[in-house]
Amino acid sequence: MWALIILIGLFAIPFTVELMRDGRLERSRKAAPGQFALLSQGVTHYQWIGPERGPVALCIHGLTTPSYVWHGMAKGLALMGFRVLIYDLYGRGYSDRTTGKQNAAFFLKQLDDLLLHEHVEGPVTVFGYSMGGSVATHFAASNPGFVKQLILLAPAGMRHLSPWMERAFRTVPILGAWLFLLIYPRDLRRHIQAEAELPGSVANIATMQQAETDKRGFFPAVLSSLRGILRDTAETQHKTIAQAGISVLAVWGEQDEVIALSAADILSDWNPNAVHSVIGEAGHGLPYTHTDDILQTLKATRS
Repeated sequence: MWALIILIGLFAIPFTVELMRDGRLERSRKAAPGQFALLSQGVTHYQWIGPERGPVALCIHGLTTPSYVWHGMAKGLALMGFRVLIYDLYGRGYSDRTTGKQNAAFFLKQLDDLLLHEHVEGPVTVFGYSMGGSVATHFAASNPGFVKQLILLAPAGMRHLSPWMERAFRTVPILGAWLFLLIYPRDLRRHIQAEAELPGSVANIATMQQAETDKRGFFPAVLSSLRGILRDTAETQHKTIAQAGISVLAVWGEQDEVIALSAADILSDWNPNAVHSVIGEAGHGLPYTHTDDILQTLKATRS
């Protein structure tokens, strides 16, 4: 009997830790830059950067780092004349911690709501980083006439993640969530700390990333995305984009351990017209670790 009670207590630890994380979102929003919009699925935090009459550049962040990952890039894009829109996906940054499976339809609904709220009309240039690359790809495939160019930075969506632990996170309902909450938070914090000294265009990004892991609802959102939009590839969407003739630029990190460079070959198979650029010695943090390289690549492709 006591053994069962102890076992239940040990099983409950990761879920209890999650409940004890800071859930005071309203308090943190007081110091947030930008604005907030009450959309159909919840409150979304967003920010405009750059000249009011410039062509719109829409930037979609990745799995774990909110919209501030674009702050350095956005300044550079603004100097190029773009009016840049960045926003926090649900479950990250200052946006609501909503329930529901974070699949492609979930993220596209948030984006459609935000663009309607802000009266954004196409064509726009869409940037997608990591998981945001998959969101951007689904958006472009669903709205080909709205997208002028698709720019993908270390994009997800080229292959299924194969390690057994990832499969357990994704497919086993309760035990998978327990395993995820037990292992993933520690691994993510360790990864953030390992890259804390890397130079970049976003000041104190490691500190902000660590702070994100202390917020209630963040890790469940990450798990929901792993079980949602990141569960399948975006092969159909990339082929649709190729048929629509949308200009695609994909930028890869040569040393990326999250999205391997071999993913570029898969994208080339699906969309032979996609243009690729590889940044030597770069890892996965392209938007903030190699901002200038990306901006130079953009300028070269525009000239």
